[in-house]
Amino acid sequence: MAMTAVAAPSMRPWRRQMGVPRWGAVVGLAVERRLEAERDQLVLWLPVMLGGGIALWFALPDPAAWCVTILLLVASGLACLALGRGGRAARALAVGLLTSALGLGLVWARSEVVARPVLAGPTIASFSAKVEGIEPLVARKLVRLTVLPIGKGVETDGQPVALPYRVRVNLAEADAPHLLGIGAVVHLRARLMPPPLPAVPGAYDFARVAWFGGIGATGRGFAPVIVTTPSDSGAGVRVALSHHIVSRLDGSAGGIAAALATGDVGAISEEDSEAMRRAGLAHLLSVSGLHITVAVAATMVIVLRLLALSPWLALHTRLPLIAALAGAAAAIGYTLLTGSQVPTIRSCVAALLVLAALAMGREAMTLRLVAAGAACVMLVLPESAAGPSFQLSFAAITAIMALHEHPVIRVVLGPHDEGRGRKLARAVASLLLTGLLVEVALMPIAVYHFHKAGVYGAFANIVAIPLTTFVVMPLEALALLLDAVGVGAPIWWLVQRSLDALLWLAHIVASAPGAVRSLPGMSTAAFALMIVGGIWIALWRTRWRRLGLIPLAAGAIWALTTPLPDVLVTGDGRHVAVRTAAGLAMLRDRAGDYTRDMLAENGGVDGEPLLLADQPDARCSRDLCVTDIVARRRTWRILATRSAFMVPIAAFIAACHTADIVVSERGLPKRCVPRWLKLDRRVLRRTGGVALTLRTGTVVTILNAGDRHPWRDPPVLARTVHSFGSRQIRSHNARWVSRAHRARFYQDDHAKAQR
Repeated sequence: MAMTAVAAPSMRPWRRQMGVPRWGAVVGLAVERRLEAERDQLVLWLPVMLGGGIALWFALPDPAAWCVTILLLVASGLACLALGRGGRAARALAVGLLTSALGLGLVWARSEVVARPVLAGPTIASFSAKVEGIEPLVARKLVRLTVLPIGKGVETDGQPVALPYRVRVNLAEADAPHLLGIGAVVHLRARLMPPPLPAVPGAYDFARVAWFGGIGATGRGFAPVIVTTPSDSGAGVRVALSHHIVSRLDGSAGGIAAALATGDVGAISEEDSEAMRRAGLAHLLSVSGLHITVAVAATMVIVLRLLALSPWLALHTRLPLIAALAGAAAAIGYTLLTGSQVPTIRSCVAALLVLAALAMGREAMTLRLVAAGAACVMLVLPESAAGPSFQLSFAAITAIMALHEHPVIRVVLGPHDEGRGRKLARAVASLLLTGLLVEVALMPIAVYHFHKAGVYGAFANIVAIPLTTFVVMPLEALALLLDAVGVGAPIWWLVQRSLDALLWLAHIVASAPGAVRSLPGMSTAAFALMIVGGIWIALWRTRWRRLGLIPLAAGAIWALTTPLPDVLVTGDGRHVAVRTAAGLAMLRDRAGDYTRDMLAENGGVDGEPLLLADQPDARCSRDLCVTDIVARRRTWRILATRSAFMVPIAAFIAACHTADIVVSERGLPKRCVPRWLKLDRRVLRRTGGVALTLRTGTVVTILNAGDRHPWRDPPVLARTVHSFGSRQIRSHNARWVSRAHRARFYQDDHAKAQR
């Protein structure tokens, strides 16, 4: 029978098969094909959208905006499902929008769950409290206590004062009693303050951290500290182990060794800590993936080798599974021992997922592992997504996984049948390339949060990571084991030498010319563009990942072209930094180290700021300082008070009229009317710290009208009635007093108490 040849049926899917709506058929079909090719990567965007919802909560100002945004996200997600006709793009967009709504709701709910009233204003009180946590700060000769007050406190005038649920207090080492331990009840006297706002825009926001930590006051305790009920458990295993390690080593080497074992960095001197940061080695001091990996791998190898000594166990049991269970126990124990910080929790979750995958015979080290870890952390601690620890940790591991999953990198740097020399060269190249990529990935985050970025970190890590992984940590573990029988001294000597070499490397790299690049605080929008671009490049696998270069480049250009602030004013009005022709100069010479460093960092300066009185374009007396700045083709005159002493009113009023900007820590008379801006005590109560960029006319403040985030305007404890002649401060004034004092009393006194 004759047969008629026919063309094979086309395998190209119809438009309706992909669920493309009639509108935008061409664009929709192109998007559907891209998503079909990237279908395995879509799940990686779930934690990204969850984090996006959390970021929206921090960016939007008040509950009304949060409610509207949640409703819009949910409505848009449901609309995508209804109108998308089953397309992959519609489903993916719907799931992403609903996940963002979940993230926004989670962090909002978390902020309500942890809500606690804060102290109304600065006070000196005596009170009893239960010790919840102890953190030795050996390098500063301090002991930091987290305590839970019992009942009310008593002020110096005998009046009772209500205290918040949790208080953080620093004690001098000499004032800490020997019986002090977790669970002990102590009676002490302390100078307490509400959690402070950032001193200037872009500075560290301790108020936000304290809100989610339930801390309602912080300050400095005084002797004597009396233990009324001793602790049953002492200071805890973590503190005891840290003390033991520090006692075995000299200088900051003991602090680094303690950080590797327990996560306690209090014994590292500020000089060495700064050198580690500038050299790009600070990640070694934060217990994270490297440390967890070493602990799990060492545990598995030891358990596996020991069990393999028994022929019966080797023949009748799955030794790798038993070793994996031991490794999981080691990861969990190590996480608990080191204080369960965000990087440690992320690394522990990742380690557990890797062990589970190995036990099931699946590929373990993938971006899905990173996504699962990020989702777990954000579901439990959604506020951590806004912190630098979370962002740095996940940015680093995402960059590493994305790099080594790339097909070209797998071919070039993957296993090869070659000699030892070539293997070593390939390993060094892999380490260098990975380090460079991590430095690039972390640079926007470091600049956004810390206003600094290291340059030579990738090269320093080529030596530092192998030294820490294969020398320091194994030797330290061996020394601790040998200390059980009292013969660990020789091994501790080797640990000392290796850590001295690590510190030497840090100082050499940190002191190299151009080791650190300082930049002013970038716009949040510019930072968001770079983050979105980086994530887009890391998570997709087809050519359209290159589209991520557009927002990445736009954000980078925006950040690099952001002008330096010309004037920085702290929330109390005491400290002013002005950008002169010679550089950033401070108004007062008597400023603490914390204040100097904070103003320098936020002013984009690497090093100590200058003194304004020493500048040729400034005219300063003991009480006043006047300087001129040229910006926007005109000269701006700035007048600032330097002391609390009164000056002749007529001369001061005349100086006000000739100045463009007047800054003072006190309330200025109404007749003081500068040409542009007056920042006195009354104004700074409403604004907090201020950053001025004269060339663009930009004014950035800490406190903004309409901002209703709970740590900006928290509930405060009622104050008792205090009489001052015919005037009284009553409990209904507590909220005003709290906000005013948080802005006014933050600087040097609080810095001394905290540091």
